[in-house]
Amino acid sequence: MPFCPITLEPIAEGKSFSEAGLRSLHPRLTKLASLELAHDEQLRQARLRADKMSVQGVQPKLSAVLRLKHSRFEIVDTGGRFILKPNPLPFTDVPANESLTMTMAATAGIDVPPHGLVPTVDGGWIYVVRRFDREGRSDRIPVEDFAQLSGATRETKYDSSLEQVAKVVEEFCTFPALEKPKLARRLLFCFLTGNEDMHLKNFSVIVRDKVVSLSPAYDLLNTTLVLEKAEEETALPLDGKKKKLTRKLWLDYFCSERLGLSTRQLDKLLTDLTRALPKWHDLIDRSHLPEAKKEVYHDLLKERSERLEISP
Repeated sequence: MPFCPITLEPIAEGKSFSEAGLRSLHPRLTKLASLELAHDEQLRQARLRADKMSVQGVQPKLSAVLRLKHSRFEIVDTGGRFILKPNPLPFTDVPANESLTMTMAATAGIDVPPHGLVPTVDGGWIYVVRRFDREGRSDRIPVEDFAQLSGATRETKYDSSLEQVAKVVEEFCTFPALEKPKLARRLLFCFLTGNEDMHLKNFSVIVRDKVVSLSPAYDLLNTTLVLEKAEEETALPLDGKKKKLTRKLWLDYFCSERLGLSTRQLDKLLTDLTRALPKWHDLIDRSHLPEAKKEVYHDLLKERSERLEISP
């Protein structure tokens, strides 16, 4: 049975997307054409346009608009409402990895923007995500990443700690008590899904109606699966440690002591993650990853959930 590359829900034979998946990109979208750029050209265009992208990063990116009349994405230099991310060399299956992991995050109660996979003319996939810092035709919503807020640069984005991440939330968010449980949920999710590259630029705050809060999550993917032999479990150390992280370190030290979560808040978080686990394994099976990588993802998720003692 085929699965929608946007929602991963079952679709009928002969269908390319589910109605819900298309509507998540635009309420009037009824079909979506393949991107008319092969992989080599995607990377070339990303290099040519890199200095025009307002969203920077190591992964190649393209700014795009959705042309509803033609049911296709079009690459643009300005005014883009979507970001397209080609597969970065020399790695493989990164778009499918990121789309899957972002969908898993949504099932765990993490706020993520509309996202998914778009087929390309050469038979591959490109990852698409809607920008959450744009509204209407031209309005920009203020967003700042934690590197900017803590005075770090692109070169020093790893020179911090998860304790410092918590401190940024406490210093800059309007209601830190509301944001710290969200932060705990994201960090535990990243640990469970093998994301060991959450540096300062992968956390942001957004300003809406004069309220500063955590932005929707982005750049969530299983980097352990990408790197294959990752030696660390977190980009930013927790209590000085980057590997062999334990339940006690995550829950007793970080969540309870450092973030100050109550027993009730922590119980709810663990219950939500435990209930999400079977859904995550199902989503992995439905994903567009190769079978061998699905098995690696399953195994890592099982090992990490057992370490946190949240296996259902």
